[in-house]
Amino acid sequence: MGSLIKGTHDAPMKTDSVIKILFIENSVEDAEQIITLLRNAGIAVRPARATTPEQVHDVLEELGPDLVLYNPSVNGLPLRSVTQQIDATARDIAMIACVPKIDEQSVADMFQEGVHGVGSRTQPKQLITVIRREFESLNARRQVRRLETALRESERRCDALLDSSNDPIAYVHEGMHVRANRSYLDTFGYTDYDDLLCLPVLDLIGPSDAEAFKNLLRALSKGEKTEHRLELHARRADGSTFPATAEFAHATFEGEPCLQIVFRRQQIDPSLVEQLQRDSVTGLFNRARMLECIDNAVAAASEGQKGQTLLLIEPDNWAPIVNNVGLGKADELLAAFARRVSGQLGQEDIAGLLADHTVGVILRTETDEAIRDWIDGLQKAISSEIFDLGTQSITLTASIGGSLLGEKNANTDMLLNQAGQAIRSAQGQGGNRSELHDPAAREKADAERERNWLSLLRKALTQNEFMLYHQQTISLQDAEGDYSEILLRMNGPQGEVSPGFFMPIAEKNGLNAEIDRWVLNQAITALKTRDRHGIPTTFFVKLTPDSMQPQANLLPWLDRALKQAGLKHGRLVLEMTESKVVTMLRPAQEFITAWKKLGGYFALEQFGSGLNSFQLLNHVDADYLKIDRSFMADLPQHPENQKKITEICQQVHEMKRLAVAEWVEDAASTSLLFACGVDFVQGNFLQEPQPLVVNA
Repeated sequence: MGSLIKGTHDAPMKTDSVIKILFIENSVEDAEQIITLLRNAGIAVRPARATTPEQVHDVLEELGPDLVLYNPSVNGLPLRSVTQQIDATARDIAMIACVPKIDEQSVADMFQEGVHGVGSRTQPKQLITVIRREFESLNARRQVRRLETALRESERRCDALLDSSNDPIAYVHEGMHVRANRSYLDTFGYTDYDDLLCLPVLDLIGPSDAEAFKNLLRALSKGEKTEHRLELHARRADGSTFPATAEFAHATFEGEPCLQIVFRRQQIDPSLVEQLQRDSVTGLFNRARMLECIDNAVAAASEGQKGQTLLLIEPDNWAPIVNNVGLGKADELLAAFARRVSGQLGQEDIAGLLADHTVGVILRTETDEAIRDWIDGLQKAISSEIFDLGTQSITLTASIGGSLLGEKNANTDMLLNQAGQAIRSAQGQGGNRSELHDPAAREKADAERERNWLSLLRKALTQNEFMLYHQQTISLQDAEGDYSEILLRMNGPQGEVSPGFFMPIAEKNGLNAEIDRWVLNQAITALKTRDRHGIPTTFFVKLTPDSMQPQANLLPWLDRALKQAGLKHGRLVLEMTESKVVTMLRPAQEFITAWKKLGGYFALEQFGSGLNSFQLLNHVDADYLKIDRSFMADLPQHPENQKKITEICQQVHEMKRLAVAEWVEDAASTSLLFACGVDFVQGNFLQEPQPLVVNA
């Protein structure tokens, strides 16, 4: 499956967030317990296990782990030996000791031996926290190295551009020249750079402007808020002067902070610059300028500045409104909407158009109450007024999502994502709402959000506001009939809602089994319709763990429903992820055995993600094995994944099962999967999910 519609009950999973973990652990069961713990916490894992130095070496070479979870009780593998093997790879790998009890002295000793963190297997939350922290720290180190490389490359390019630029440019450190380009030398009448080296930049400024220039340099060196340009008279080596504009920017030269100064003979009209930075329809800053302002706000927050909030503002139901008033009036309406936003701005607030109808605002406030008051005031100003569009008059409401900006989230992408999630959540609850991302108030906001979603879920169950899609599963071995996976959505106030939002809340409030029955009932009706049209079809339908519990009584109900529809049991393939089956092995085994006796089929999803997935098949009789989606990411560029898939398919076929590959996203991957021996493939590249016709 692809990114448009995710699995029926699974939250979205990014394949690039999979943590590759080497377990140095005596017991497979103990390792699997930690793997299950991580997956239940929403952490995707690619595991391997080693108990000898040779195995450690092989896994370090083949898997390339991000983390090593080390059990000090493993015989023959002392901590120093393991850290030496890791150091020999020259890779940045986080080492975590997994101990039964945390003892201060032993922890200190392990840190001296090279351990990055210590987790207690008897305290699951603490262990998960340590693993998350070390993985995030590892990613941060990797990002820093990438940024350092990019910075060095940028500096090399800047140096090349500096020499080729027609603008006179110099770098100044503590008032002295440390670098200048040829244009700078020619402009000021110097033949060689050595003539400028360590020459005070003040020597190139006319006497009447020297004091203003000196004050500006002093303010910039102290980091004070000041202008970054100055109109002056520059002085050449022969004593003659010429009018120029000096523009200043902070820079580095050979690792040292300095100022870049550009002398321009022709002054750019500031009003023209301002005009070019404005959106022609709304008059607000355009996207490029607004993103620059957000970057500046983030930089200020990273230096400790407080009282900044990014808000995203959108008119509700924009598409139907535009359809109603016509495209010709859309710009006029957007401009009027932008004026309402501008009318609420304070002197230091900034607004810009970030997307077609998304206004971004950087709000300068001191308190959370002031933010709420501003948002309430804007929403009232929009909803209480009438927008006149020629002969038409309409009213609007607006949804607002935002994120308080602080040192912890001082990252432009993170800030925009947080604000984006907040506005999507506000719209998903009906519009004319606001939501703020604030870590300090997360628990309270989550509780309120959960109450709203629970109300929507109960309404969806009673009023049939769920909807189903199907995505074709294509046979590479010419199997007869159609095969499709059933995908669930909820019809929310602002459109379709992904199960990643509502299924965790349904599970917490005991609604999963009821939702499963609704999905199965609709799937059976759709199969009956297809039978009537002569289209033999098999549906894969996900189950939640609640439905496998004896008290759910799902199998008797399912048996009756299939008989009433006149369908064979083999037309439904019930499926569940490997990690969930492992955590409830006994009830799952009993359920699957009884389902098979009724003639049904069963599929294991995310197969191959455990330490010994095939061992699970000794207890669970699965007919279809859906290979873990993490193997599919950029498959043509990962021969080790191709090898692993081939090995899985060989074992699957030896056991007379069928292998399915999900999340297939390109033709090259499809060809490789056929060569690996996969029986079925599925993904948006092959077919986008389609609405399921239940009655026809």
